[in-house]
Amino acid sequence: MRFPNKYLRNIKPYKLASHAIWSVKPEERENVLKLDWNEATIAPSPLVKQRIEELLTQPDFFHLYPVTHNEQLLKRIAVYVGLPEENVQYFASSDALHEYICKVFIGVGDPVMILGPSYDNFRLTCQANGADVFFSEFNTDFTFNAAKFEKDILDKEPAVVYICNPNNPTGYCHSVDYIEHLLQTFPDTLFLVDEAYSEFSGVTAKDLVLKYDNLLISRTMSKAFALANFRFGYLIASKENVQFVNRIRNPKNISTITQTAAQAALEDVEYMWDYVRATKEGKQWFIADMNTLSQLHVHESYGNFVLVQLTSYEEKIALIQYLAKKNIFVRDTMQSPIVYNCFRITCGTKEQMKQVAEQIKSFYA
Repeated sequence: MRFPNKYLRNIKPYKLASHAIWSVKPEERENVLKLDWNEATIAPSPLVKQRIEELLTQPDFFHLYPVTHNEQLLKRIAVYVGLPEENVQYFASSDALHEYICKVFIGVGDPVMILGPSYDNFRLTCQANGADVFFSEFNTDFTFNAAKFEKDILDKEPAVVYICNPNNPTGYCHSVDYIEHLLQTFPDTLFLVDEAYSEFSGVTAKDLVLKYDNLLISRTMSKAFALANFRFGYLIASKENVQFVNRIRNPKNISTITQTAAQAALEDVEYMWDYVRATKEGKQWFIADMNTLSQLHVHESYGNFVLVQLTSYEEKIALIQYLAKKNIFVRDTMQSPIVYNCFRITCGTKEQMKQVAEQIKSFYA
C-alpha cells in the first residue's frame, strides 16, 4: 500500500487488552472483574454524575463547541498539583498529550529512548511520527541499573527519554532525587516522566518543572480518579514548554462532559484518596496472600497493579485463560522478553482481590 506514510508500513501496532466486558449485558457486568487496563475498579465521585445530570439540562449543551479555555478547571488542576496555572494544561487524555509532545519536541529521525518494558503506546506514537525508538531495559529481576541506563543515554544521545514512574508493568518507582540527577546530568535531553500512577506511589517530580526546562510530566485522571471513559489528562511543565505545546493544541477537543467530570472529581479529592487507600490495602493483602503459593511470585509495586510471574509462558497463558472463564480479565505482558512469563493485574479493593486470589488458588488446587 503506497498511501500511508512510510513510518506506518511496518510498524508494530499497540496491542489492546480484552474488551469482552462490553459484550456482557449491563446488568451482568457487576459479575466481571476487568483488571487488565489499570482502570479504577469503582465508579468516580458521585459529584461527577450529579454535575453531568445538571449539564444535560442546559439547552446550549448539545450544539455548541466546548469552552476552549476553562479557567475554573485550570485553577482546580493548579491547586491540586500545587503549582501556578501557567505550569499546567489539560488534554483529551494523556495519550493525546503524548501525541502533541511528539509533534512539538521530536523530529523525523530523532532518537527516543524508553525505559522498558513500559507503556507501549508511547513507542507507537513516536514511531508513527518518524522517530527512532530505542529501549534501555530493567534487569531481568526487574531491578534498575542506573549505571547501565545512563550509559545508554550517553551512547544513544536521545532527544527525549520516556520514563513511566511508577513503571508500568514492573511497578518500580524512581525517587525524585534520581529524576533531578538525570535532569542535571543530561541538560540537553528532554525527559518525559509519565506519572499516571503518582497518586498510588506518593512520588511526584512536579516541583522540578520550576527549576528545569528539560522535564515534562504527563498525568491522567483515568486511574485514581476513575474517569477512564472521559479521557482526560494534563501536562505539568515549565511555563515556556506549556506555551510551546499550546501553539498546536486544539482547545476544542476536550468535550464539555469531560471537562465537567474532571472539575467535579477535583472538587471531591477526598473520595479519590479514600479509593487510593482501599486499593493499596487490597494490593498489599493480595501480594502477601499470593506469595504463600510456590507456583508464582507477585512483585511489589508502587502503582495500582502488580506483576505476577509464573514458571513458564505456557502456565501463564493457561492461568490467564482460566481467569477469563471466571470473568476475571488480566493483562498479558509481551512488551519485552523479561516479562514473557508474567501478567499484570489491576488491584482493587481488598474484597475484590480476595475474589481473584480465590480463583488463582482454585487453578492450582
